[in-house]
Amino acid sequence: MTKPLKRPRDPLALAKLIGDIATGQVDDRAPDDGKNPAAVEFARKGGLKGGRARAKKLTPAQRAEIAQIAAQARWKRQR
Repeated sequence: MTKPLKRPRDPLALAKLIGDIATGQVDDRAPDDGKNPAAVEFARKGGLKGGRARAKKLTPAQRAEIAQIAAQARWKRQR
């Protein structure tokens, strides 16, 4: 699946692009990124489930340990 070209914010540049697309001077679609759309969709579904499924398997002590490590990393970065 190809995505449409990104439209410029400038009204004059947008008008020119629309005119070029209408006359066929510019292809309306960006080049394909080479990814398989089915594989991208499959990976997205797995990514949406992953964090929640991992959190269910952790014990409260494990979650607390992970939270402490994350908090220390955040505070360390601010100094």
